[in-house]
Amino acid sequence: MPRRTRHHALFDRLRTPRKLPGFLKAASVCVLIAGLLSPLAQATTAAAATASNDYCGGQCSDILPPGENGNATLAQILLNQAFGTQPSHAEDQLGPYNNLATGYSTLTDAKINTFFNDSSFGVASSQVASTESPAGRSDVTIVRDKATGVPHITGTTRYGTEFGAGYAAAEDRLWLMDVFRHVGRGQLTTFAGGVASNQGLEQEFYRNAPYSEADLQAQIDNAVANNGARGQQALADADAYLDGINSYIDASDSGRYFPGEYVLTGHKDSITNAGTIDHFKITDLVALASVIGALFGSGGGGEVNNAISLLAAQDKYGVTEGTKVWESFRERNDPEAVLTVHNGESFPYGTKPDSPQGEALPDAGSVTTEPLVYNATGTGADQSAGAASAAATKTALSSARRGMSNALVVSGKYTASGHPIAVFGPQTGYFAPQLLMLQEIQGPGISARGASFAGLSMYVELGRGQDYAWSATTSGQDIIDSYAVELCQDDYHYLFHGTCTAMDEVEQTNSWKPTTADGTAAGSYTMKVWKTKYGPVEYRATVGGKKVAYTTLRSSYMHEADSIIGFQMLNDPDYVKSPQTFQSAVQHINYTFNWFYADSSHTAYYNSGNNPVRASGVDSEFPVWGQAAYEWQNWDPSTNTADYTPAAQHPQSIDQDYYVSWNNKQALNYTTASWGDGSVHRGNLLNDRVKKLVAAGGVTRSALVKAMADASLTDLRAEDVLPDLLKVINSSTVTDSTAAAAVTKLQTWLTAGGKRTETSAGSKTYANADAIRILDAWWPLLVKAEFQPGLGDDLYTAFTNNLYIDETPSAAHGPTGAHAGSSFQYGWWSYVDKDIRSVLGQTVSGPLAEQYCGGGSLSACRDILISTLKTAAGTSASTVYPGDSLCSAGDQWCADSIVQRTLGGIKHYNISWQNRPTFQQVVEFTSHR
Repeated sequence: MPRRTRHHALFDRLRTPRKLPGFLKAASVCVLIAGLLSPLAQATTAAAATASNDYCGGQCSDILPPGENGNATLAQILLNQAFGTQPSHAEDQLGPYNNLATGYSTLTDAKINTFFNDSSFGVASSQVASTESPAGRSDVTIVRDKATGVPHITGTTRYGTEFGAGYAAAEDRLWLMDVFRHVGRGQLTTFAGGVASNQGLEQEFYRNAPYSEADLQAQIDNAVANNGARGQQALADADAYLDGINSYIDASDSGRYFPGEYVLTGHKDSITNAGTIDHFKITDLVALASVIGALFGSGGGGEVNNAISLLAAQDKYGVTEGTKVWESFRERNDPEAVLTVHNGESFPYGTKPDSPQGEALPDAGSVTTEPLVYNATGTGADQSAGAASAAATKTALSSARRGMSNALVVSGKYTASGHPIAVFGPQTGYFAPQLLMLQEIQGPGISARGASFAGLSMYVELGRGQDYAWSATTSGQDIIDSYAVELCQDDYHYLFHGTCTAMDEVEQTNSWKPTTADGTAAGSYTMKVWKTKYGPVEYRATVGGKKVAYTTLRSSYMHEADSIIGFQMLNDPDYVKSPQTFQSAVQHINYTFNWFYADSSHTAYYNSGNNPVRASGVDSEFPVWGQAAYEWQNWDPSTNTADYTPAAQHPQSIDQDYYVSWNNKQALNYTTASWGDGSVHRGNLLNDRVKKLVAAGGVTRSALVKAMADASLTDLRAEDVLPDLLKVINSSTVTDSTAAAAVTKLQTWLTAGGKRTETSAGSKTYANADAIRILDAWWPLLVKAEFQPGLGDDLYTAFTNNLYIDETPSAAHGPTGAHAGSSFQYGWWSYVDKDIRSVLGQTVSGPLAEQYCGGGSLSACRDILISTLKTAAGTSASTVYPGDSLCSAGDQWCADSIVQRTLGGIKHYNISWQNRPTFQQVVEFTSHR
């Protein structure tokens, strides 16, 4: 039996029901399952209609591990726990996805669907697994294919189509949808258990989006009222979608085939069927959207941390030189940064003003984080709860967002066929069930196939239409600002336009007790947020001796539902007919994303988001005073609306030779909120490869997939920084035997491509494993030795709070955590690169303000690198890879491996590391309407 992954927070203690202690024996399982198994909806074979509206010519493919089926009955969960058996279509996309890592080198166009699904419209009659008419409706059918079980929803009425979409979503993701509606409301622990990581998850989102039921409803009302006929259609679609979800809830409840997690968490009784599964309501959709938007589409934040590091730099170097040093590490507009729009066009946003106005920098040492948790009892107050709360706070207040990526798009001018080719998709992490689900929707005004977030799948959010495809990556431009509001009367009143105004107190009290799924002992706490007109309070401090509260205001706050119009347009074949209409559609999405498009003749790109127009002189990097003079232009606090930069000022392009994006800088002078857009970025791994393909011409789908796959296995530090590090070391003969041996190993690995890949498929051992271990151990040592002496302890620490030193596949820190695939997004590789090149005497555009390695001395720098390299070479694998609940100490492959983190009762095997999108498309349209 293959080794299984550890459980996620929700099911860290998921075993068998307590009446069957220990590992279930076969006889016990069989007896129990016989009483639990209920028939699923009966299927009949039917032929699918010929897809005459598909212009891809069989050249569209997609993949989404682990599998389409994300629901499991209690019996199926128990079988999985006891024997590792999988429900049908729960794991059948995991193997093909995993196999690309060792199979891409011999890939041809003919072999693409060995590693991807055919995403053509419709299902051939011989491939139909089932057809159902949900709730007996005559205006919609759901056909599922044999290969993957993906629902193909076809409706003759708009209502029936959306009803079917809701029904199919509940069939495949009901439990997950229920989990995330509770996350969005800050009620996860009450619903799913009080394990520390559940506490952390609900706290992370509640801090920044503490919505009341009235707040959620107001967002729906405003989105509908402000969008005319499309707003009314979106409301009707959402209502029909909810009716479909709730119809499935009722059917599965009465038929007793609902997800087994409801039993394991105490919401349903497996014997009497007592208990309820609450119907979904429209405000649940907004709660779900707020979670997804916060995870992937809300760039900005971190202004207070920026202020702290600026003050540390000024304290170290003086105001003028300290500011210069800070700006060089910030890399707002680094001239060496890889760009998505690389034709030289400039899109200024977030640039440094000549004379900053209204800055409200805290007095040194005065900043404290605003508490969120009050009146904690039991396991809500223990050590693990405290650690989870601290981690959640750091994540919520950081500008480092999860990278949703990547994209490689090549113009038809450079392809073998003359048609554009795209390989793109979102890097949303790995979960079981997956956050996304696949579907095809065909109905009046809707024609699309692709992925949607579970519970928000009334439209395809990332996918293909009849003759075009689209995808997105996280962009991260700054739509979040921090305001310092001066306190008056007490700590809970502040000056707003000269009037002492009370803060609004919002709170959520949660309690939990042990269940079969989560044995965490009883506990409780209250989450409390103080809200101002400038947003929730995040910190308190003094500024010039005055007591202030620092708030966070996000342009998408109270507008979580607005983007529905853009997605509706993307699904409408009568709206999207060209690159221009595509760009017009995504302009209606207020979250911060990079959007990519390809049809049979054109490619396009557009950067979305409601970018606020700031007051003249305001520097978005730092907190400003909460005063009318420094507010967003024409800001209305009652609706949180303002003037936004016009569409023409957003980075955009049509038919550029190629586009790449891996959460890198969008265009010249367009500043993103997170740090690290410098000379070395993981976007370089894509850009270098695609640029070579385009220069050679004749690009094929398989060639572009190979470029993506090759980049996905490459260690960024090895490819783009290690060569110069070795130049310094080899600037004179290495006489130390330990260092010389390490250099030889690193050079051998570098010559082989600097990849983290298995010696052969399934070996679970890396080629050049010792070199990889050495670099993993060396990097944090060399960064600290290179920079800390020059920066000093305080400034070095402050800068590491702005930007992580490293994000290796095995790193547990960062916005994604360990076993998450996504790697090398945040780190000091650009700083090391620029500093080392400077010490070597090379030309550096946008250099750091000082030389740090050895104080600029090549020989002293060399001594530092050799000393730290020797230490790294002697560091054991068990120290570099200390082990966790999944991996034993020293198991390098396992430490890097990807885990499908369980959000339900079904577990999957871990797979070899790849740094690639979770859902991914390969598309090349052959014709157009």
